[in-house]
Amino acid sequence: MATENYDPCYPDQPVVHRYLPVWAKLPAFGAKPAFVWADDDAATGATSYTALTYSQLDAAVERMASGLLGTVRRGDTVLVLASPGLSLVKLLFACQRAGLTAVPVIPPDLSRPGPSHAHLLRAVSQTRPSAAVADARYVHAVAGASGKLAAALSGLRWLSVEELEMERGEASGISPMAAGCGPDDAYLIQYTSGATGVPKPVVVTAGSAAHNVRAARRAYDLGPGSVIVSWLPQYHDCGLMFLLLTVVSGATCVLTSPDAFLRRPRLWLELISEFRATCTPVPSFTLPLVLRRGGGRSASLLRPVQLGSLRNLILINEPIYKSCVDEFVQEFARDGLHAGSVSPSYGLAENCTFVSTAWQSTTSRRDGHALPSYKKLLPSARLSSSLTHEAPEIEIAVVDEETGELVADGVEGEVWVSSPSNASGYLGHPSASLKTFCARVPGRSGSSCFVRTGDRGVVAGAERYLYIVGRSVDVVIVPLKDGGARRVHAHYIETAAFASAPDRLRGGCIAAFTAPAVASPEQMCVVAELQKGGGGGDHRGLCDRIRRSVREAEGVRVGRVVLLQSGAVPKTTSGKVRRGAAREKLVAGKFPVVLEALYDNGDGEGSVRGIGDDAGEMEERSAASWVAREGETPSMATAYGGASRYLRARSFL
Repeated sequence: MATENYDPCYPDQPVVHRYLPVWAKLPAFGAKPAFVWADDDAATGATSYTALTYSQLDAAVERMASGLLGTVRRGDTVLVLASPGLSLVKLLFACQRAGLTAVPVIPPDLSRPGPSHAHLLRAVSQTRPSAAVADARYVHAVAGASGKLAAALSGLRWLSVEELEMERGEASGISPMAAGCGPDDAYLIQYTSGATGVPKPVVVTAGSAAHNVRAARRAYDLGPGSVIVSWLPQYHDCGLMFLLLTVVSGATCVLTSPDAFLRRPRLWLELISEFRATCTPVPSFTLPLVLRRGGGRSASLLRPVQLGSLRNLILINEPIYKSCVDEFVQEFARDGLHAGSVSPSYGLAENCTFVSTAWQSTTSRRDGHALPSYKKLLPSARLSSSLTHEAPEIEIAVVDEETGELVADGVEGEVWVSSPSNASGYLGHPSASLKTFCARVPGRSGSSCFVRTGDRGVVAGAERYLYIVGRSVDVVIVPLKDGGARRVHAHYIETAAFASAPDRLRGGCIAAFTAPAVASPEQMCVVAELQKGGGGGDHRGLCDRIRRSVREAEGVRVGRVVLLQSGAVPKTTSGKVRRGAAREKLVAGKFPVVLEALYDNGDGEGSVRGIGDDAGEMEERSAASWVAREGETPSMATAYGGASRYLRARSFL
């Protein structure tokens, strides 16, 4: 068996949970913290810590696995609804050791119906779990709940985390270690983010997951001396992968909840400083958020941080804008942050999570060598040269999405990925699985199957860096005067819109897409959240600025600008804007609109109508204004600038 780890006497394990007893029995690791939970008190701002050593983790996993197998059978599917924390960490490893298929889902508030309810209902109906595990108080809440969700959950056998964690006087006689997940057994069903459609259940085998985190360990050069800080959700994707990556590396991982980070973004920096972290994975929106709410000159009054220990600032959630990274590095360079620690990366659920990083563990970039950029973006991978005979462990190809043929460097195409990390498919979706997981490059020898990612990328430069430029479904087709067309990725339009008024709009909370219009089949729409407390001001002028900024920056004519209340734009749990869902809400009239401006397709500013605002009416700074109360039918108002130009307004409040 090939040895990848630091001790030549210690071979790699086929599945991740089998690393635990190896570490636990080594004298240098038994008492070493595997995970540390940081609990940030919302009232006082004080942070307390709870550590879980490798020895304690291994014993707890064995105990919980035995408890699970006292109720369910090996191979069963179990819904995991525990709250974020060390108990959830232990439970996820216990499910693997017990040979169960875990379906981790963020537990929704049973008293507040919404998208999280729909997702849990989807998970129950699609995965058909035999049992569910949650905190004791959540189990009691389910028992006393009513409605469609409660009815769906009532048929499950419920186990409390507290009960599974209890010490048992006598052994059950079951040996979960011997009957745990094998490499080919499904150990996890993780849902896609839902950024471009309904979330799909991805079946991940224990062997694929082990391969994926071993590949990530090598890419980031992690080992027993590494310290990871993560506030990402532990239920799927990168947040879950880093739990496995910690154990495979023999590292220490400091965890906190996403709520704690969003409540106080500077907590992330404080944890890096406190534990001298070497690695931290964050969505790319983290950097501007921390600058706005946890950095800047006002931070001089806060507790100082030291970021010089950081070797891997892993950025996920493409696209990754160079300007945001440069601004963050410049701001925190005085606190020791090295530009060479920035590690733009790429991943997706269909490949377990990790695919690539532009950071090379064999070459230090602390000498000031900066990553290149392409159309304002940083790269997410560095592909091997065609002259290299060594086949990459995770192969990335950029192809023509219609023919599957490889495209030349510098030409944009769809990104395909082939590796032993590829998931098995979508649960209960054979046709979608065949289309996504069984793609082949024409003329390529061998039988390698590729995963079609739906992401568009381009390989550029002599060093063959891969840039993820957007999603295929989010491409906007802009007609040209000569009858042709050009492609514009939606995130460029959103970035231009935000740049028009960063003091009034919420960064990362803008969606651009096309939707049906009265006078044409489709029109370009921009929906944008106002910052909290941003209900006042010249909303009409703001809409005009957004439209003008997009036209000047990207050459795209916006026909509809909608200003929304804070928190209205639908997003995934990892912070990605769900443009398709935003389009559906706009068409259905379900957005909490502050003001909407409609423009004609002429060469001038066009006609505009405002619909709604926070005060229940709109004061128009032009020739005329007209307000219709909710329930009334708005009609054409006074002519504005000519017979073909009109102003209309309606209040939604």
